Amino acid sequence: MNKNCLPPTAKRVQSQTNPCINNEIKNNTINRINTYKNGSTEMLNDKINELNNEWDIERIIETNAAIIVFLCSFLGLRRSKWFLITGVVGFYLLTHALQGWCLPLQFLRRMHIRTADEINIEKTAYKSARGDFAQQTDNASEMYTNAEK
Repeated sequence: MNKNCLPPTAKRVQSQTNPCINNEIKNNTINRINTYKNGSTEMLNDKINELNNEWDIERIIETNAAIIVFLCSFLGLRRSKWFLITGVVGFYLLTHALQGWCLPLQFLRRMHIRTADEINIEKTAYKSARGDFAQQTDNASEMYTNAEK
């Protein structure tokens, strides 16, 4: 398989998401960084802990797929047609793993469900605001850009 036909792992979901939605998610993150960047160390710690517990889009998709497969496997014991759904779910999971696309992706992204990378960018910006890194700035957009690196 040609490696160039697959998007980079960390950018799979963004490459399959409407750019307007990606920008909304980014701008919402920058606005949150702007809101909390001058907060106390305790407040920044709380925000970081909150982000550590935030479910990313991969976890949501995998959990929903597992629930569907589990239920359809159980229902398939009564009517074998239910087993077909497990195959469909497997196909969508494979497509998502390779390309970042799956059926509920656009719906979840419109709900501003973020990728692990997007969550980590915000977390890194709060760590920067807390003073964890040598290079510091007060500008939320610069904090976001530095966290992306």
